[in-house]
Amino acid sequence: MKTMTGEIKAKGQLTVPKKIRDMLKLEEGQAVTFLAIGDSVIISPKRLDLDEARRQIRRIVKESGLSEEAILSDLKKEREALYREKYGKKRS
Repeated sequence: MKTMTGEIKAKGQLTVPKKIRDMLKLEEGQAVTFLAIGDSVIISPKRLDLDEARRQIRRIVKESGLSEEAILSDLKKEREALYREKYGKKRS
């Protein structure tokens, strides 16, 4: 892998190169884990299952171009269709 550099700002903020952010799918506000080994540091994404699911849902919704209302309406229709398929009648 090619070596890349970042910059530490006055308040300790570290700029992670865009290629690395893209490769690791790091997003603004996402937590990372630092592991100090001798005079080196390993930085890795810290992903909680729920947080990752939220990010993916936000991305999918944004890419779909659908409104929240449209998604919820379609979800209700899908649930009703699955219920009819399983139980043969509409829920009340």
